[in-house]
Amino acid sequence: MIKDLLNPSTLIRKARYYSRQLSVRVAIMGLLAIGAVALSSLIESWIPEKLGTTLTGAAADRLLSIIANAMLAVTTFSLSVMVSVYRSSSTQWTPRVHRLIIQDLTTQNTLAVFIGAYVYALIAIIMRELGVFDDKRAFVLFITTVLVLVLIVFYLIRWVLHLQSFGSLIDTSRQVERETCRTFRDRLANPCLGANPLVDAVPEGAEVIRANESGYIQHIYPEGLDSVAKNHGVHIYLVRNIGGFVFVNEPLVQVHRVGEPIDDDHTDETLHDGIQRSIIVGDVRTFDQDPRFGLIVMGEVASKALSPGVNDPGTAIDVIHRIGRILTDYDDEVARDRDEILENIFVRPLDPEDLIQDAFGALARDGKTVVEVQQCLQSTLGGLMRHPDDGLCKAARGAAERHLLRALSGIDFAPDRDQLLKSAAKEVRDSVTAKLDAGQAT
Repeated sequence: MIKDLLNPSTLIRKARYYSRQLSVRVAIMGLLAIGAVALSSLIESWIPEKLGTTLTGAAADRLLSIIANAMLAVTTFSLSVMVSVYRSSSTQWTPRVHRLIIQDLTTQNTLAVFIGAYVYALIAIIMRELGVFDDKRAFVLFITTVLVLVLIVFYLIRWVLHLQSFGSLIDTSRQVERETCRTFRDRLANPCLGANPLVDAVPEGAEVIRANESGYIQHIYPEGLDSVAKNHGVHIYLVRNIGGFVFVNEPLVQVHRVGEPIDDDHTDETLHDGIQRSIIVGDVRTFDQDPRFGLIVMGEVASKALSPGVNDPGTAIDVIHRIGRILTDYDDEVARDRDEILENIFVRPLDPEDLIQDAFGALARDGKTVVEVQQCLQSTLGGLMRHPDDGLCKAARGAAERHLLRALSGIDFAPDRDQLLKSAAKEVRDSVTAKLDAGQAT
């Protein structure tokens, strides 16, 4: 059963997930620090005596003392900065962006290096006190400590430069856009998570597998799920997509029997267990494999900027442009050609109407009376209406008409209404004008 989930692609996905955890990076740097001290002790015995005695233990002791004292203070300062940025970002923009900032690679790597250097200095000092490094032979220890200091200085400079924009609106918006764009492109490069597109009805008689817990579908391991399906002689239909919220005992997937298990060890129990292991459910929605969540977060940033307490339409306009740039990468998952398909699982493709609604729905509603924001929105949707994909064009046009009607209903000043109408695409303007005339006539 475990072998079904331990294929290389699944292991790589798990490794990527854990590599973004701060605790994992800190632990790795700590182990590297221990390894550096142990390697220094081993190499020291191979150094010729004439060279090895050119530096004494006192020279290394001074550097180790500096590292031990400085790294504790710097790490404490960095942690306080991180906490302050996390709280301010959650308050100013949206709480959902907090999880993305936590995964900032520069911050994680810097903290890992600082803590790793502190661990290195402590272990080296302890080994010096235990007599592992002779007072008369500390050449390798000194050189290793100098290299650690160079690494510290490099990351310290990088950290200071990073703090100049860390947590700012531009940096946060750019970070959300970058992560959303990456997730979006990964999804389109591997349409439907590599599975068959679920566009038709699930076959009749398919067994319903229900969720064991309530929460968001955070991650799906499609290769492991396909292996489970293949070994059990079934097709698995994911009726709930990434980012969806499921309640306990709600349908999670449906299973249709198409063959027989490969052996007696693969039973209904192992099938259910394999499915539950391949679909991760948690209490919060994450950016992993979920481009829709990134679009929602960007829309929330724009909505927060349009609130009366902030009143920053310029941020909303910037976010609209960023969303438009992301959506230009959209391509129909069903129509894409692929070399390999996970034959035994079926996943619903991304719906362009859902993407448009996730991205613009909240900010269009909250900024319906802000003419500049509505003009930018109409301009962006007009651009998406010229996208090569017909589905996205249709979704963009429907959204443009809907948001224009809402905005016109909330704007009373005639010149502002005329100005907004001019910003809309001609076909949208004509359709909305006709609807308004028909409404006035009745």
